[in-house]
Amino acid sequence: MVMKKNYIGIREARINLSKLIRDVRDGMEIIITDRGTPVAKLIPAQGQILSLEERIKNYESCGLIESCPERKTIETTPVELPREAVQRYIREERDDE
Repeated sequence: MVMKKNYIGIREARINLSKLIRDVRDGMEIIITDRGTPVAKLIPAQGQILSLEERIKNYESCGLIESCPERKTIETTPVELPREAVQRYIREERDDE
């Protein structure tokens, strides 16, 4: 696939980011300029899907989140309720609105 290059200023890129992302998904390469000078490039990703653990490590390495040494998973068990109780609860919630 031949990539078409498109130059766009920072302000316009900020305003039209969603459209630019769609264009990049379709194979377009976007060059972002600052006062006519190219400063960044949006290109299609290589399709790599990161696991949750990999995404968490990326966020930690960027300083967006702090690592938590003791990640605990909480086991929960669904509670069986009689059908009538569920219906009554839903009615009460709707009446309160």
